[in-house]
Amino acid sequence: MTEANAHPTFQPDAGTKPVVRVWDPLIRVFHWSLVAAFVVAWLSAEELDTVHEVAGYVVAGLVAFRLIWGLVGSRHARFSQFLKGPRAVMSYLGDMARGKERRYLGHNPAGAAMIVALLVTLSGTALTGWLMAEPDRLALLPDMPQIVAPAWADDDGGAESGAEGVLEEVHETLANLMLLLVALHVGGVVLASFRHHENLARAMVTGDKRAPAPGDIG
Repeated sequence: MTEANAHPTFQPDAGTKPVVRVWDPLIRVFHWSLVAAFVVAWLSAEELDTVHEVAGYVVAGLVAFRLIWGLVGSRHARFSQFLKGPRAVMSYLGDMARGKERRYLGHNPAGAAMIVALLVTLSGTALTGWLMAEPDRLALLPDMPQIVAPAWADDDGGAESGAEGVLEEVHETLANLMLLLVALHVGGVVLASFRHHENLARAMVTGDKRAPAPGDIG
């Protein structure tokens, strides 16, 4: 039975329905803190270097926490509970295209893939930003100057300047990729909220979601 058949009528007041706790407090604090830190980092990128750097460190710390909590956290926070293989993700996306995807109490396969993409992109953005903050840190990438020197070195800065240029390009590209991923993520949340008749953004505030019905995946 599909979610659409199981819940044909949209009822905005979920208070009359049984609910279950899905997202623990740490996951909720992590989620909204990451949103705030990324927004601050993006808005301060051009003019407020200190604020941008601090926000980047906050993002890095939050990502590190999420990786740890994905191993030892509550049930629906654990990677082992929601990460699926490429076949499961493609199958779910196909069901979405046909309007027949099942409701997941936690992350669905597409949402899980998006979480991985966001964490990887954020990690790369934070790492490249950290490397650019101090020129001496380029020594951590001993092979990079030799690889990029012909294309990026100039008469004044040489290979070191070329490495910095590549890092800056990679950093900006990853930041722009994050915007695309965030847009896709928000779109997926809106679509799933509409299809399954529940406010997923509110659930990330309260921690509660509608109890699973027959056909849902808990």
